[in-house]
Amino acid sequence: MKADEKKYFPMFVDLTQKKVTVIGAGNIAKRRIETLLSFAGTIEVIAPDACERIKELAKEGRLVWKEKAYDREDLYDADLVLSATNNEKVNNDVYSACKCLGISVNTASNRMKCDFYFPSILQKEETVIGLNSAGNPAKTKNVRKEMQKWIEEAGEKHE
Repeated sequence: MKADEKKYFPMFVDLTQKKVTVIGAGNIAKRRIETLLSFAGTIEVIAPDACERIKELAKEGRLVWKEKAYDREDLYDADLVLSATNNEKVNNDVYSACKCLGISVNTASNRMKCDFYFPSILQKEETVIGLNSAGNPAKTKNVRKEMQKWIEEAGEKHE
């Protein structure tokens, strides 16, 4: 293994009693939040502005949106952090703070600053499959399409 190469272990984590803090509220944050909604106990979004979907989710009470700029104190009670802003300095600050605080972090703009990858999720009833290809979204998308077909075919055989 090269010095700059990371190896990621696939594991499923119970987030039902955990707080996930998301820094940023654009399209990348939205996609990740929509996946997390079925799994996380509390989702808190820190951003001065948000895309329409995140605003809707906040109004529905499905997440907490703090309409403000990021501050290190926003991380103090987080169990898991996603940094998905379009500001590299903020993303780097979030990453550094999480490392100091011992919080696992995913920095959307830099795969080398990720303690975990955010997988593509396939879910059908109680079956959950997480897919990842070490930060290669096109490859993951292709595998996901094939797995989706397989799940549908397997479901039809067992009905």
